[in-house]
Amino acid sequence: MIENKTKQYLQEHGFENLNLKAVLFDMDGVLFDSMPTHAHAWKETSDHYNLGLSESEAYENEGRTAKSTLNILFQRNEGRDVTEEEVKEIYAYKIKVYNKYNVETVPMKGAAELLSKIRKDGFQIILVTGSGQDTLMDRLEKFYPGIFTKDVMITAKNVKRGKPDPEPYLQGLKCANVHPWEAIVIENAPLGVRSGVRAGIFTVAVNTGPIDDEKLLGEGANLLYHSMQELSDNWEELRKNIQ
Repeated sequence: MIENKTKQYLQEHGFENLNLKAVLFDMDGVLFDSMPTHAHAWKETSDHYNLGLSESEAYENEGRTAKSTLNILFQRNEGRDVTEEEVKEIYAYKIKVYNKYNVETVPMKGAAELLSKIRKDGFQIILVTGSGQDTLMDRLEKFYPGIFTKDVMITAKNVKRGKPDPEPYLQGLKCANVHPWEAIVIENAPLGVRSGVRAGIFTVAVNTGPIDDEKLLGEGANLLYHSMQELSDNWEELRKNIQ
């Protein structure tokens, strides 16, 4: 099946072959089992500011920058763009709520094992996240020591247009100094999948949340797994078909 999917990808994009050099990772819902807490925090923040965001919609908008998410809500509710001051205030409140709920950060099962395999195979590992929290580096270093440094991270602070725009993953390619056919994306969110696909990269969806598989496949995911552990268990087979 993987071989067929890679052939289909190459035909669609007109590339001669896949030559893997870098793996681009999303963070929340991929490296950390944090999306339920994010959804709770967004819902409580929404209730506080009367923004009308449900937890299910928070999942649907996962991967966007806070400004992009808030802009959608302000356009829907007030017919205008959110201001920078409002973004700063509301996002600070959301982080405060998130930290209240997030007693202990939980790494996604199978993620550390997968990262170890990828690094052992000699591929670059790049983080591409819509998060812009200042504690990002500390959290990554605590659970995945020695894997991520600031020079291999694309965050909300590095892009003008967040997911689903292709810019974050195009920046990830630039960070790794590779072409689209020399990388793969690992994503769990529909908007993140769309971003990777629009950047022309072979995109692997990992459905770690309450989202229908069809939503991820409908955004163009080339492959789909149902957990990071499943992806890790199948890494060797995947790697053989993308080199």
